[in-house]
Amino acid sequence: MTTNLFFILLYLLINYRLCQNNIIHFGFLHCDDVDGTTTYINYRTSASAANIAMDRLKSEGLLHGYEFKMTILFDNCDEVESTGKTQELIKTHNVDVIIGPTTNYPAVPAFTLATFHNIPIIAWGLTSAGYLDDNSRFPSSGLMSVGSGSLSIAFRLMMKEYGWDQFVFVFSLVGDQEKCATLRDDLQDMVSYFGDITMSYSRQITEHTDAAMTAALKDIATRGRIIVVCFNNGNSDGSNRQFFINANKLGYDNDEFVYILPALKSKGYGVLQTDGTRRMPWVLASGAQDTDSLAIPGFQRSFAIVDMQGQGQVSANFSTFLAEVISRMKLYPYNCTTECEGAAYQVAATYCGQLHDAVYAYGVTLDKVIKTNATQYKNGTYIISKMQQNFTGASGPVYLNKNGVRNPTLYIVNLSSNMTSTTISTVYVDGQVGVMTKMYTNESSQLWHFRSNMQRPLDEPLCGFTGTNCPENVFIQYMAWFIIAIVIIVLAICGAISAIVTMIRAKQQEIERQNALWQIPFNTMKPITKKNKGDNSMRSISSGPSTISSTKSTLSEVTEKRHFLFFTIQNEFESEKVAARKHVVRPIFDTKECAFMRQMRLIDHANLNKFIGMSLDAPQLMSVWRFCARGSLADVIQKATIQMDGFFIYSLMKDIMNGLNYIHDSNIEYHGMLTSKSCLLNDRWQLKITDYGIKQIRMSDQFNKTDLLWTAPELLRSGDLMGSKEGDIYSFGIISSEMVTRKSVFDIENRKEDAEEIIYMLKKGGMRSPRPDLDHDDTIELNPALLHLIRDCWTERPSERPNIKEVMSQLRGMNNNRNDNLMDHVFNVLESYASTLEDEVAERMKELVEEKKKSDLLLYRMLPKQVADKLKLGQTVEPETFDLVTLFFSDVVSFTTLAGKCTPLQVVNLLNDLYTIFDGIIDQHDVYKVETIGDGYLVVSGLPHRNGNEHSRHIASMSIAFISSLTNFRIPHLPNEKINIRVGFHCGSVVSGVVGLTMPRYCLFGDAVNTASRMESNSKPGQIHISSEANDQLIKLGGFTTEPRGEVIVKGKGVMNTYWLLKMSPAAAPKLNNKTD
Repeated sequence: MTTNLFFILLYLLINYRLCQNNIIHFGFLHCDDVDGTTTYINYRTSASAANIAMDRLKSEGLLHGYEFKMTILFDNCDEVESTGKTQELIKTHNVDVIIGPTTNYPAVPAFTLATFHNIPIIAWGLTSAGYLDDNSRFPSSGLMSVGSGSLSIAFRLMMKEYGWDQFVFVFSLVGDQEKCATLRDDLQDMVSYFGDITMSYSRQITEHTDAAMTAALKDIATRGRIIVVCFNNGNSDGSNRQFFINANKLGYDNDEFVYILPALKSKGYGVLQTDGTRRMPWVLASGAQDTDSLAIPGFQRSFAIVDMQGQGQVSANFSTFLAEVISRMKLYPYNCTTECEGAAYQVAATYCGQLHDAVYAYGVTLDKVIKTNATQYKNGTYIISKMQQNFTGASGPVYLNKNGVRNPTLYIVNLSSNMTSTTISTVYVDGQVGVMTKMYTNESSQLWHFRSNMQRPLDEPLCGFTGTNCPENVFIQYMAWFIIAIVIIVLAICGAISAIVTMIRAKQQEIERQNALWQIPFNTMKPITKKNKGDNSMRSISSGPSTISSTKSTLSEVTEKRHFLFFTIQNEFESEKVAARKHVVRPIFDTKECAFMRQMRLIDHANLNKFIGMSLDAPQLMSVWRFCARGSLADVIQKATIQMDGFFIYSLMKDIMNGLNYIHDSNIEYHGMLTSKSCLLNDRWQLKITDYGIKQIRMSDQFNKTDLLWTAPELLRSGDLMGSKEGDIYSFGIISSEMVTRKSVFDIENRKEDAEEIIYMLKKGGMRSPRPDLDHDDTIELNPALLHLIRDCWTERPSERPNIKEVMSQLRGMNNNRNDNLMDHVFNVLESYASTLEDEVAERMKELVEEKKKSDLLLYRMLPKQVADKLKLGQTVEPETFDLVTLFFSDVVSFTTLAGKCTPLQVVNLLNDLYTIFDGIIDQHDVYKVETIGDGYLVVSGLPHRNGNEHSRHIASMSIAFISSLTNFRIPHLPNEKINIRVGFHCGSVVSGVVGLTMPRYCLFGDAVNTASRMESNSKPGQIHISSEANDQLIKLGGFTTEPRGEVIVKGKGVMNTYWLLKMSPAAAPKLNNKTD
């Protein structure tokens, strides 16, 4: 507690003391009219910059409440004077801070004394020595000037930028013992610190004479090509000019040499004149001379590293500041009137801005210290440690590091093509670290433009500095060997050229041969035509139930289709069946397309249909493919020629994926128009994809709307029918749905929408975008995952569809990675089918025999057996003449009146009942019922089976039986009515034959037919009317009782003698059931 109270009281006491004094005492060390410094740091042209800085501190509210006191002493750039004056400022005047000295040597004792007394001291102006920037040696010292140590850092960055590792340093101490010696020491320190470049030689010029400079140039020319040249005032006093004139005389200003001119008190190549103008350094102050041109090449091959005299980045009002410095020198406390009248004192000192910045930086730091730690207000080490800051000073942007040393920006300049000073790079230096910023865009044209080759020089020539490192010319010494080697090389080159030409020619011939393979002449393609109609009839007859083998097409069955023609072509060993696809466009096949066709010709994959080539000279361009016997997958599905089980579907899907995988991995990339029509099946039921690799040609072909039902929606929307890999996956899903449902694409035949409407909905997309139904036969065992895979393949977004590898992986998983062969599966099905085929065939044969019997029986009832047998054998039934047969006619008496009392159905039933009785009687006689027309009945005997003279007996017996059968016949719906018939027959000659192809009829022709009909029409109810010819036959046969009717007028015959058949004796009755089969 006591300790804390002590420090609080001490703090209050110090502040009280500061408040008591209320004065900050500045001590200044100046040089006044010292030769070589007047332009840069002269007291009479710089001192008032301190007052301007103090005014700025007050205007910014810094050190508020304090007054500034100034004590100015002159060390005149002498270190002895500096020692005494520094001690006087510290001990006698008790200053708070010392601003100065302004040169290197006086700064050392001043810094040492300030360090001893721990008083802050800030040097400015020409204090450039690197040893002053040593915080461990001078912890209470700060620097506002640019040091040669920073210049050496900039020089190193330049060396590294252009790939130079070694340099030579040539210098003179004439006129200034300090400047170049300090630079040399700083360069050596830099080389030692980094170790990545080398100062290969250091050479001093002791006097500025041509002889001394020539000797130095000859010396350094043997040691280096990157030469750092340091003279006291090299540009202004003509030292650099004299040096380069001597270099020109020795030829040392050629393209090999690079000269570096470090000049901290310079703005580049221009030398400031007393009138404010600038002259170039190869011109003396006295005026132009004839030797000026000799110095120019040396300057053109040089670079200058300068600080722009501390004015490289000054503000726009810098000139106002300089004018104020001069004007305020005439005011208090300087009152420099008469002493400052000369012309040399009308321009402010070059580095007066640094004086301003030194005072301002100290004031800012002191204000901060008083506010934060007032006890340290006079602690030099502490104040310097707090001086790190950035601000805009009179000399440009000021960056002070943690040691109170200014981080400068140096400038690397050269002469431009118009001979003016141009900055090519800037280097910002912070301690031992530098950052180079290039200001040029083209190194050759902006840095090396005065060199003949416009190339960056080397730090050591290829042959060394003396030219002795180049190897001896051995050509003359070993000329014979060189000639032999040249001859061998020429022969080898000729041989190589010959071999290359031969190889190129062979390759061209091979290309031509391979091109000939895929370019198929149209005249070598033989069209496939159908065989004769007999072949087709046999094919039609042999077609039975659908079996696996029945799906195979033969050459006799393929015909021209919409897009294809079928041919045979003769290859090296045998003829080959091919299918040629017709194309609309006929493109020009350039070198790239021909190479692609050759690659297509070489493709040989189990699931890709073999590409044979292109027929370029055909009427239409044709792409030729191997013929697949079983046609397309679409044909198999549409014809339903085979029952596809689960494994069959899986195998075909796997084949499609294998083919697509090859296409997607090849330079074909994708199919683009994959449909079930482009999936072909060979005779081993192996699926092969066709029409691949011809996307560009196919684009111009005409497609109907149905052909686009396999195309992905995104391709339909964009109109890009070239296709994509994702589009192939979509098409695979649609094809798989066809196999699963065993229906055509989208079941288009049974769908209410047509193809155009479906495509419109597909383009529209959305949640209701149509997809095929996956309803399948329950008898087919399908893995549910297979249906999910199909739906994944046709999903709306292409990015969500599985790729080819994923689909193949899922298919393998569904089959438990088995490698069952589809043909083995087909053979197993055939074996199972064959085991039940015999029983089925036997059952079918039995049914066939029964049906044949029924059909024969029906046929024999419609036609005579002899006639029917001939027709069954495919034989023609020729007309046949029968010399003597007996023809019978009958009709129902008053049938029209009777039919009027019945409905049509009752009439049909009546006649059916009547004729059933008659048919039973006919079956007992050797007669043939020719036809019934309404109530009319025509029967004949003696044909087609010839029975000699028995025909009249059978007809007579049948007629009597007909009349007798009606005794007990009753009509169900007319019980009171009785049926009676009229009968008539005649014997005579007739011709028989089969008439017509549709419903053929066995007909009789001849006058005897008409005569028999007239016998019936002129008969009476219940009686049998016969002609005289029939009567004669009956008399010959015997056993029949007839009586003459007399002469009767018969229509178309005139008067005829006719008879009535009355009865038949039992002995005359024919033998019943004696028909001959």
